[in-house]
Amino acid sequence: MLGVRGAAVARGLQVLTHSWRRDSRALALARACGAPPTGHWQPSVGSGPRRRRLSLSAAAVVNSAPRPLQPYLRLMRLDKPIGTWLLYLPCTWSIGLAAEPGCFPDWYMLSLFGTGAVLMRGAGCTINDMWDRDYDKKVIRTMNRPIAAGDISIFRSFIFLGGQLTLALGVLLCLNYYSIALGAASLLLVITYPLMKRITYWPQLALGLTFNWGALLGWSAVKGSCDPSVCLPLYFSGIMWTLIYDTIYAHQDKRDDALIGLKSTALRFRDNTKRWLSGFGVAMLGALSLVGVNSGQTAPYYTALAVVGAHLAHQIYTLDIHRPEDCWDKFTSNRTLGLIVLLGIVLGNLWKEKKTDEAKKSKDSRIKISK
Repeated sequence: MLGVRGAAVARGLQVLTHSWRRDSRALALARACGAPPTGHWQPSVGSGPRRRRLSLSAAAVVNSAPRPLQPYLRLMRLDKPIGTWLLYLPCTWSIGLAAEPGCFPDWYMLSLFGTGAVLMRGAGCTINDMWDRDYDKKVIRTMNRPIAAGDISIFRSFIFLGGQLTLALGVLLCLNYYSIALGAASLLLVITYPLMKRITYWPQLALGLTFNWGALLGWSAVKGSCDPSVCLPLYFSGIMWTLIYDTIYAHQDKRDDALIGLKSTALRFRDNTKRWLSGFGVAMLGALSLVGVNSGQTAPYYTALAVVGAHLAHQIYTLDIHRPEDCWDKFTSNRTLGLIVLLGIVLGNLWKEKKTDEAKKSKDSRIKISK
């Protein structure tokens, strides 16, 4: 009996000795790698609940939303707001140009169109993902989109789309009758745009026609109808701008698009992309200059156009169409470009009041002298 117990104790000591040696070797290795001595207290990362870092980025807001809601927010692309900005900015240009001399843009209209941009961009992305669900599964960048990944069914997507369009209609009904009709006319473009990549190498042109409709709608919402001398060149400049940034965007997926049979200007232009983009940039600046002449813009506006020209030149010259991450960076930089145009419009409009006051003073002084 004692012999059995002694053998058990001996085996236990042998296991403890082996474990101690193994732990000693692990500790020595850890110290050699720079780990602190065991006598120093270190805060435990695993003990207690982890605290999320406070972040106000769009992606962080979506990730902090209730889990059942997250797929719908991602379907609207609320985690990637750059598209909403690019849809909204032409609206702000038009609203700013329609403001009275010396006045800021109508804040109510800006907020109304901002709400509409979020809803219509969300509706457009929903329609796009419904059309492209089979293609999205084959493209690395898009395979995790909610419909392609199976997080949202087609039936629920239809219901969600109906809710977005209903809310967008509520925004549209806040405008005058001319603008309601004009806004409703854009729905055909919103629905058909996702199909263009199947039939033409110019789907970016269809996107330009769709995304820049606000250049017409913003002016009519303020003035009651469109002024062709201002609205048409503004609309054209926005289309040229879209051809620039969305061609850059399309270069991210050109390999996958070629494999699955989708078309884009990136595949059409290939290594001649920079020449085409330069041409679109010149056309954009020319149209914006015509807008300035026809709307009586002043020095700050043309100064902003010079900055926009420099931004476009740098964007196109430094673009590496073979690096998707560079294409994404250049694409997102267009929000800054659009804000520069808006700033030029606002400051140029405020400058008009100064010029008007100076003209009135000189006219009054002439009348006094003549008397």
